[in-house]
Amino acid sequence: MHSKLVIIGSGPAGHTAAIYAARADLNPVMYEGFLALGIAAGGQLTTTDEVENFPGFLKIQGSTLMDQMRAQSEACGTEIVSQTVAKVDLKSRPFKFWLHPMGDDEEIEEEEHTADALIIATGAKARRLDLPGEEKYWGYGVSACAVCDGSLPMFRDQPLVVIGGGDSAVEEALYLTKKAKKVTVLVRRDKLRASRTNARRLTTHPKIEVLFNTGASEIKGDDKKNGLMTHLVVKNNVTKEEKTIEAKGLFYAVGHDPATQLFKGQLDMDEDGYLITKPGEGHTSVEGVFAAGDVQDKKYRQAITSAGSGCVAALEAEKFLAEQDDSVGNELETENQAEKSQTNGVVPEYRSNPLL
Repeated sequence: MHSKLVIIGSGPAGHTAAIYAARADLNPVMYEGFLALGIAAGGQLTTTDEVENFPGFLKIQGSTLMDQMRAQSEACGTEIVSQTVAKVDLKSRPFKFWLHPMGDDEEIEEEEHTADALIIATGAKARRLDLPGEEKYWGYGVSACAVCDGSLPMFRDQPLVVIGGGDSAVEEALYLTKKAKKVTVLVRRDKLRASRTNARRLTTHPKIEVLFNTGASEIKGDDKKNGLMTHLVVKNNVTKEEKTIEAKGLFYAVGHDPATQLFKGQLDMDEDGYLITKPGEGHTSVEGVFAAGDVQDKKYRQAITSAGSGCVAALEAEKFLAEQDDSVGNELETENQAEKSQTNGVVPEYRSNPLL
């Protein structure tokens, strides 16, 4: 199957791109992915219980917000395919790609699909620690984004914990001090990886306690359905001593993994695997391939910034496709003019060859 524009991914970036592309009559086809990254179609936002920082909604469940985006994409004319893209070939246009069969992430279908332009919005996945209790309390006290979730009522004036020792962990902890009663930062090493300035801000803040050589070993809480996290078991990596501390929230700041494995060796990436794009335009290193959302944003990683970059990618893709159409049209016009000049009724004068 050939498509003018294909969008890979179905988070806020992908759906915003789809809405803009559909309204521009580009007939976009979205491959939303079946449990891509182990997450349902819609991306990380589907795992967020409440969203309070997306304009237009005082409070909305993440999964509900994504359902509404999906419905709007379809209403505008986007064709949505639930399958996951398994392989791509970006060496020449039209770009080629192949799919996994529905529900199978190992086999690859033989049918070849093509597209004149691609928007990559495959996102990134927050690293988890697979602690006992993590799955049960994910979204009920455990999170990977303080800026996204830290203002929720369940965390206000409560003791909270951040795991991580880099600049991101420092920023998360400092952000949480605006709402929390106390913030404890667990650093598995004997020193911070954060910059000297950030390290000083963290260790001198009156509401922050830093525990070095310390990690978490178990998350505890209310056992009833949808019960909230209440405590965290922490362990000193040197003495092996364990203790239980009160914690009504746990925030991971141990990094993200962008979903770019599919494009390695074909698109330029930074040292962490994020796609490199032209600032403010979404162009990747291959002409006609654009990227939006967390797959190219390692700094902000917000639903609204992802949506904005999806809009930009769609507008740039529209411009690119229009230029391609104009180029093809100009070539055809030149060919037609050449043909007309040869058949416009002027017969060239015949002259015998004096050498014959």
